[in-house]
Amino acid sequence: MTKKKDTRRESLAEELRGLIPQLDSEGLAFLVEQARVHLYNMQVEELNKAADADASAGAAGPKRGGGAKGSSKAADRKLRISGTESGSSYYLYYGNSDVMFSRGEMIRLVKIVNAKGTDFEIRERLYKWFDRERKDVFATVPIKDKFDDRLKALAELLKKSFKIHG
Repeated sequence: MTKKKDTRRESLAEELRGLIPQLDSEGLAFLVEQARVHLYNMQVEELNKAADADASAGAAGPKRGGGAKGSSKAADRKLRISGTESGSSYYLYYGNSDVMFSRGEMIRLVKIVNAKGTDFEIRERLYKWFDRERKDVFATVPIKDKFDDRLKALAELLKKSFKIHG
């Protein structure tokens, strides 16, 4: 099957190389941007698969780390993010519920959790953004306040799932 994929890939690459001389700068810029988006989405998908595998292994295996109740880890297991194939929207799953975010909203959330600041400051900014922009999130993920472990788990998930590039 790998050979078949490589043959298809080479065929598509050859076709693209043949089209390049016919494209203007705007067309090339569009293709480059689309390629970058696709590469980013592939990375996100790999991260989500790894996170799902970690969650499955953590649920089946012995508990790691200490801490009474491990509430952050328990909340983390209930949270996951999945992007659509086009990368235009993302779903945040909590238990059996989900809430959809646009690509722009997800970028904003990732910027919030990756901005400089203490863990508490980051959670406070994240909570304020949800409160101001997307109160519907609170119906899906029952975050009580900026001290809620689910908010901490969500910030960690966003940091782990998405990386800010240059």
